[in-house]
Amino acid sequence: MQTDIDPRSLIGRKAYDRHGSRLGTVDEVYLDDATGSPEWAAIRTGLFSRDAFVPLEPSEVVEGTLRVPYERALIKDAPDFGVGRHLSPEQELQLYHHYGLDVTPPDEISPESPAPDRDFGQIAGSDES
Repeated sequence: MQTDIDPRSLIGRKAYDRHGSRLGTVDEVYLDDATGSPEWAAIRTGLFSRDAFVPLEPSEVVEGTLRVPYERALIKDAPDFGVGRHLSPEQELQLYHHYGLDVTPPDEISPESPAPDRDFGQIAGSDES
């Protein structure tokens, strides 16, 4: 995702799936606790009035909208953890697995590659530490 955008400015933007179908509106943005980088977006889908978490890393902002490179059905079936709370490392791992994103276990990390950060979930704009 673009790193020069303020994550709070994503809130309220429309979000679209890989085919350009409207998913809903970005409700909240979750930051990586260690780096402060935007990690997840909670999109109010309108499907059963719930928020679906989507990873921001392969997503991008295009013409003022969030483009998510996943199918609507996969997003709809994402684990539902509710919004407004910190995502635990276990919840985040469930989301990574749901989206088929690679999370290398610590014992498989080579000295050349950094350890994956598994401490995530702060909501953008919140004062939680």
